[in-house]
Amino acid sequence: MTAAPSHDLDLTLARKVLDAQPFSRLVGARITAYEEGRATLEIPLREELRQQNGFVHGGVLSYAADNALTFAAGTALGGAVLTAGFSIQYVRPALGSTLLARAEVVHAGRRQAVVRCDLLTVDAEGAETLCAVAQGTVLAANG
Repeated sequence: MTAAPSHDLDLTLARKVLDAQPFSRLVGARITAYEEGRATLEIPLREELRQQNGFVHGGVLSYAADNALTFAAGTALGGAVLTAGFSIQYVRPALGSTLLARAEVVHAGRRQAVVRCDLLTVDAEGAETLCAVAQGTVLAANG
């Protein structure tokens, strides 16, 4: 039996990778946790990220899920990964001052990982509210 590959988990490097994505800079995303099998993305919520009813736009939630899923998968598969697909279920309108996307690897093989992500909003008092859940498959780009 061979040991699972060890990947260098460097939060500073993960932040540089995220910052290299122009869209991530546009929405103000940042990685606040990056450890074996897990990643957390945060987005400060501002008016431009909301839809006409004042809720965070579903596209922002989907973006956050997609990136959190791939960063979490990258801890298991290595840094070069691509989303094969994901689904998202919106459970309540997103309101708050910050969006959190907390992703965790459910299962990882050599070439793909299945990852789950909870999307939560944080209000001014720090209370978290679940607003969506996502699950996806991420592939190793070099596999």
